[in-house]
Amino acid sequence: MKRIITATMAALILVMAFAGCGAKNADLKSVLSDINSKYADATAGLKELTEVEDLDKYYAISVDDVKQFAAEINPDTSTAPVEIVLVEAVDKTASDNVKNALDARYQSIYSLYSSYSADQVELVKKCKVTQSGNYVTMVVASDYDGIMETVNAAIK
Repeated sequence: MKRIITATMAALILVMAFAGCGAKNADLKSVLSDINSKYADATAGLKELTEVEDLDKYYAISVDDVKQFAAEINPDTSTAPVEIVLVEAVDKTASDNVKNALDARYQSIYSLYSSYSADQVELVKKCKVTQSGNYVTMVVASDYDGIMETVNAAIK
C-alpha cells in the first residue's frame, strides 16, 4: 500500500512540475496585430519592420540573438515618437543583449524629445523597455499601459 501511495505521489509531483514549466509560446506577429486592432489610434501610420536585419539597422540587435520579432516604427519623426518592438531572444544572454540595445534606443528617443518637446518627453517618460525571460519589449506609444497589458497577457 505504501508503494502505491508513494508512486502516486511521485507521479503527481512530476505532472505538477511539468505543468508549471510550460511557458507560453507567443506568436509576436499575432500579438502586434492584436495591438494594432485594439489601439488603432496609437498605431496608425506605423511602418512594419519585416526583416530581422531591420533590427540590426535600427536598434543594433544582432540577428543571431533573435528567435522571433514583431516591430513597427513611426517613419515621421516630426510627430509623436511611436515605436513598438517585441523580441523573443534565443537565450538569456541574447535577451540581455537585446535589452541593452533597446535601452540605448530608448535613451536616444528620450534625449531627442527632451531637447525640444516637453509634451512628447512626458509621453516617453511613461514608457519603457521590459524584459520577461527571453522576451524583451520596447513600447513608446500613448496607449503604453493598454499595449503592455496585451503583450504581458501573451508572453506570461
